[in-house]
Amino acid sequence: MIDISPDITQNITRIAVTLVPILLGMVLHELAHGYAAYRLGDPTPKLQGRLTLNPLKHLDVTGSIIFIVTALTSPFVFGWAKPVNVQPRYFKDPRKGMMLISFAGPLTNFLLAAAFGALYAVLTRHVIAGGLELTTTVRFLLNTTFMGIWINLTLGWFNLLPIPALDGGHILAGLLPPHLAQRFYSYGKYALIIIILLMVSGAFRYIMKPLVGTSAEIIGSVFAIPPQLLFF
Repeated sequence: MIDISPDITQNITRIAVTLVPILLGMVLHELAHGYAAYRLGDPTPKLQGRLTLNPLKHLDVTGSIIFIVTALTSPFVFGWAKPVNVQPRYFKDPRKGMMLISFAGPLTNFLLAAAFGALYAVLTRHVIAGGLELTTTVRFLLNTTFMGIWINLTLGWFNLLPIPALDGGHILAGLLPPHLAQRFYSYGKYALIIIILLMVSGAFRYIMKPLVGTSAEIIGSVFAIPPQLLFF
């Protein structure tokens, strides 16, 4: 729905309609981690003020820059927030606890994508039926909810990639024998380099496209969104 264009107006519009979905996606993702840890007995997220919807408590400089870059250059817009500090020693089963906490973030993004899908379906049906005039505001809401689906699906699947610093890496480590998990975590210092290489090489899009696309199709099927209104 939104064309990537060198025109400054188009770029500003693109950032504007992606800002709310990306902020909600990143903030609720980290809040889910913190809340899951808190419910499992770790007071650290609450003591550090991470159980809040205040985006300033969660935003990461590098992740925010990546958001701006991908918002201007890529159909897959994403970024990340500051990881929530978790102390596994508070959990009865540290390995299981870390896996649950890690999965809570992506799950929240998938649920948020579904919520945006429901709103997008309602808006499109009213516009198609003629009950809602396609004003500038309505067009903005359509684009925002549309991007909300894709951004949160991208955030969810991106964080499930089996890279040490990501949620998928923590989940994989929880499934590995302890000695292999420790070795796996030792590669965490290369996580950002791996992510950048995936993006620059085009492998990121190759990996993400079928995951995000199939998930979008499922949301479209659930909420009866016509395929031609669901894809770029």
